[in-house]
Amino acid sequence: MRIPRGLFGIAKEVLRHLLRRPVVGFVVFARTPDGRLVLIRRGDTGEWAMPGGTLEWGETFRSGLPRELMEEAGVELVTEGELLGVYSDPSRDPRFHAVTIVLSATVSEPKRPPMTPMEILEVRCFGDDELPSPLSHKMDDMLKRAKSNERFWE
Repeated sequence: MRIPRGLFGIAKEVLRHLLRRPVVGFVVFARTPDGRLVLIRRGDTGEWAMPGGTLEWGETFRSGLPRELMEEAGVELVTEGELLGVYSDPSRDPRFHAVTIVLSATVSEPKRPPMTPMEILEVRCFGDDELPSPLSHKMDDMLKRAKSNERFWE
């Protein structure tokens, strides 16, 4: 089930006035031990994306990382990776001004379905030669830089 564009626009405008501050979150360049990339298919856009989310109140990135990976992709964190990038362009996310930290990690194969099936429609592991494009929320450049191990911030 997709969110109607009109409702989405109204919600975005309300959030813009309420928040008036960037939302801090992260996405994970998550690879299985055999090197495949774990992606989620989002319910709002129907497009593929790297798993991730926003930090909860009082949470650190280290504690949010395994929580979001399990919630969105049904995978367990095997090894924390590195900080790969910081993306802060206000036009990147159509919902609100997001500051997105890109982290790398090694994760298990998906062990269970996403916890929010309306938000996350599907989880798949992709080889480098079968990655979908375009990715949701303008993540193509994030993925390209993460694959080449290029550090980036804006």
